[in-house]
Amino acid sequence: HVQLVESGGGSVQAGGSLRLSCAASGNTYTYNCMGWFRQAPGKEREGVAAIATAGGNEYYADSVEGRFTISHDNAKNTLYLQMNSLKPEDTAMYYCAADYSLPCSLFNSPDLAFGNFGQGTQVTVS
Repeated sequence: HVQLVESGGGSVQAGGSLRLSCAASGNTYTYNCMGWFRQAPGKEREGVAAIATAGGNEYYADSVEGRFTISHDNAKNTLYLQMNSLKPEDTAMYYCAADYSLPCSLFNSPDLAFGNFGQGTQVTVS
């Protein structure tokens, strides 16, 4: 049973920063791809960033490229999302995701879905 537990959300002013963490059950290298998704009220869930745990390749949505950085620490079984220069439109519930086989480069494809999600952590930017 995969467990993903997010933390680090909160309220911040525009231009500020937050770092989200996701504690994963087991070694992060167990998963082929890990990522972050978000969902704002009344909107569909969208992929924010993903990282291939083996090769370390990172992938970002255009809306966050250059402002967000995804990383993982296998020794701590933890995935991170550093969010800088936050904007009000970044306000959403953020979810950690992991999959054993999904190609990370396709993390945002509407035809594919991660197999495991956490419960989410709220980010509010005013």
